[in-house]
This record gives sequence, structure tokens and C-alpha cells, in this order.
Amino acid sequence: MIAVITGDIVNSRQAPVNEWLSLLKDGLYLYGKESRDWEIYRGDSFQLRLEPELALEAAYQIKAAIKQHKDLDVRIAIGIGEQDFKGKSISESNGSAFIRSGLCFEDLRKQLMGISTGNRSKDEVLNLLFSLALLTMNSWSPTVAATVSSFLQHPDKSQTEMAGMLGKSQSSLSEALKRGGYDEIMQLDTYYRKEIGNL
Repeated sequence: MIAVITGDIVNSRQAPVNEWLSLLKDGLYLYGKESRDWEIYRGDSFQLRLEPELALEAAYQIKAAIKQHKDLDVRIAIGIGEQDFKGKSISESNGSAFIRSGLCFEDLRKQLMGISTGNRSKDEVLNLLFSLALLTMNSWSPTVAATVSSFLQHPDKSQTEMAGMLGKSQSSLSEALKRGGYDEIMQLDTYYRKEIGNL
């Protein structure tokens, strides 16, 4: 079983490509190699293949990367399922995970994140929880997004250690994490991993 994330940049025409492309690539590189595991296509769309347990964390990380630009956001669909064929590149691969991710992406309207696992009852609960989390995540400022991104990349480090690494005060990081709902989205990630593990 694998996860496939299909996404695109919201308002990509509001900013020069060079202002957001490196942010997107930085987020994607954390979860695999270009072409084999992820590709950017049609200018502002992308697809990423990874382990199911990591998919929500990756969605957070990509969103945090893109929202470091104040005018941009990202739309993300997670598909969980099988990979029937693994090509040299992700665009040559297929299976139910790819199909679910694509259909879920097409169904996204105003909501910027969704999931399709093949289990309708799990999907209903997870999509409801995603919509609640997005009430906070969609409002991340560039500063909050950068802080969330840093903590996602270093989950083993304390706020004091991160303050030293980032050259910021511990109190400012704590406030940014609180505004970003960091503890709550990580609780959702823990719940997500448990539910996906029971598919």
C-alpha cells in the first residue's frame, strides 16, 4: 500500500515562479527523489508518492513551505491504495492510490485538503478533521508557516534547541506554534497514522 499526493499551487499567477518553485521543491525533496518519487507538471501542479503513514505530515510540510509566501496556498489530495505498476518516473506508475488521489483532487472545491482511502467511513471522519484543521492552517502567516516547517523537520528538538538553531527567542517560537495550532495538527497526525495503520 502506498500514498499518492496530488496538488497544485493556489494563486500561483499572483507571484513569479522563482518565488515559490524552490519552496515547493524544498518540501518535496524531504520525502523522495525527483522524477522517481515526485514530479512537478503543468507549471504549478505536482504529484508525490510515499509511505501512507507519512502522507499527512508531508501535506503539512508542503503547505508550510508554500505559505511562507504570503499570497499563496496549496490544494492537496491524498490517495491511499495499491501501486499496480511502478515506472521509472511517478508519471509512468499507476494503481488505485493514483486513481483515488486524482479523483479526490478533482472533487476538492473550496476545501484545500482531502483524502480518499477506499474506506468511506474513515474518509468521512478524516475529511471532517482536515476541514477543522484547515480553519487554522489556511490562516498561517509566513512567519508561522516557516516556524511550523522547521519544527516538522526537527521533531526531536526542544523549543530551546530550535531557538538556538533559528536565532530566535524561545517565546517567539512558542507563540508562533500556538498561533499555528501546531500541537493540535500533530495530534491529528497521530490519529491519522493510527487510522491508516488499521486500513
